[in-house]
Amino acid sequence: MLGVLINALAVLAGGSVGLLAKKGIPEKITNAIMTAIALCVIYIGVSGMLKGENTLVLIVSMVLGTAVGTLLDLDGRIERLGSRLERRFQRGGKSTPIAEGFVTASLLFCVGAMAILGSFNAGLKQDYELLFTKSLLDGISSCMLSVSLGLGVLFSSVPLFIYQGLLALLAHVIAPLLSDAAIAEITCCGSVMILAIGLNMLHLTKIKTADLLPAVLFAPVLTWAFSYLPL
Repeated sequence: MLGVLINALAVLAGGSVGLLAKKGIPEKITNAIMTAIALCVIYIGVSGMLKGENTLVLIVSMVLGTAVGTLLDLDGRIERLGSRLERRFQRGGKSTPIAEGFVTASLLFCVGAMAILGSFNAGLKQDYELLFTKSLLDGISSCMLSVSLGLGVLFSSVPLFIYQGLLALLAHVIAPLLSDAAIAEITCCGSVMILAIGLNMLHLTKIKTADLLPAVLFAPVLTWAFSYLPL
């Protein structure tokens, strides 16, 4: 769990530095940084999507996942949680936006091969090299994100710690079930959501990205099921 803990602390540290730096940055610069980060998020999403190997797995996973997420109202639940946190951290009659930064950072830090493989290496072999590398990248990213998205980025360290911690603790059970193809499809589905986040950040769309999250659970199951079909 050492690597997982350091990864979460790196997000907290990077986000804290970004919040401190934000105070001395004019709003015009902050808005420009927001646009630049959104473009980078879109690039991350597109590059991750290209790792997918089976378009049918992606389509079915997204359809089923979105249906489940919408029925559970995941986006609404997270928004309401963010609103409560915003009221909790309200200062001088002005609330601090939480939800967007929380969802954006959580997806960026939790979805991807490095999160899965790094946690597996930590749980199976006590090899933390990949997680240490990810910690450095996430720390820098959280610093940049918190400048434009604020306090919510720091809260993403909580789902990051829980998600990667569970992967590490259950590595002996989960790892044999996740083939390279399954990890690729999970990354692909998650990257579609990251692309949606980037578009939202540019105010081009208002996609309820949290409602798409269950798709990453369907991806490995469908990858396994489709491997037995003569496609």
